[in-house]
Amino acid sequence: MQQPALELRVISAREVRELLPFGECVAAVEQAMRGVSAGKVLMPLRQFMPVPAGDGRLAWMPGYLGDPECFGIKLLSLFPGNPKVGLSSHVGLYLLYESAHGRPVAIMEASALTAIRTASASVVATQALARPDSRTLAIIGTGEEARSHIDAFQAVRPFERVIVWGRNADATRECAEYALAAGCVHVEIADSVAAAAAEADVICTVTGSPTALLSGRDVRRGTHLCLVGASIPSSREVDDDLVALARFFVDYRGSAMVQAGELLDAIKAGRVTADHILGEIGEVLSGTVPGRLADEDVTVYKSLGVAAQDLVSALLVYRHALERGLGTAAEL
Repeated sequence: MQQPALELRVISAREVRELLPFGECVAAVEQAMRGVSAGKVLMPLRQFMPVPAGDGRLAWMPGYLGDPECFGIKLLSLFPGNPKVGLSSHVGLYLLYESAHGRPVAIMEASALTAIRTASASVVATQALARPDSRTLAIIGTGEEARSHIDAFQAVRPFERVIVWGRNADATRECAEYALAAGCVHVEIADSVAAAAAEADVICTVTGSPTALLSGRDVRRGTHLCLVGASIPSSREVDDDLVALARFFVDYRGSAMVQAGELLDAIKAGRVTADHILGEIGEVLSGTVPGRLADEDVTVYKSLGVAAQDLVSALLVYRHALERGLGTAAEL
């Protein structure tokens, strides 16, 4: 019997940005993280393969989500030098499958998807862990994720004041100009990481630095931090002092204990143990684990990014593409 033709919708980066508004993505990621902590997912750990021709790596992240039911895989090349030539450091594709018969239904550009869902996860964690009266946001870093975080917070949880710091003065100025154009009311450029932290209620680090940029002594009591940029064991953005003093939460324990450089280094140094992870953000959202206990607590959300976040985001993109007739239909 002849099989019916397989139609695959191909969705560009521009269309992903158009079809994945931050408000909807934040709500979807929150639901997904509850599902992660409730065990409604299958998420093999992210895998990497070095590319011998350069300093790049190939990464793949498969996953299954039970509510809403779907599965898929993200394939990314990670080339740290790409931003120097105007390209994203994360370039790749996301392949989404329907769950009834296992047929692929959409393939979409993955760097835009990753940037939006990662920033949305930071908003979710900030709403759950930061002080409600937080007014000043510090962005440490100036790349694609810095801008995505600015957009996400401006769309869902605006701050009265945004402080930007980066190693490159021109890139930092451009990031500050981007924040102003995005509608941020008051934007400043900090002379140092410590100066940015000294004024911040919420700090998002989005650098991928191999060494700590931020120290525990730099952070005010009551600050909430989203540690986003470092996603492999050999990279870290904050020092052992900051890890040790914070109420420490993660997106997923399984990946944190293998890939969270800040936590793993602090454990090796004897400053903390694995029990320093107080809970997953999904457990905080569901109320099974307490988040912030007092205004003076320093809270940390260690973001590594998980397949469930990609899945719900890709599903939103696909559904909106069908509704609006966007993407290119390819028959296989």
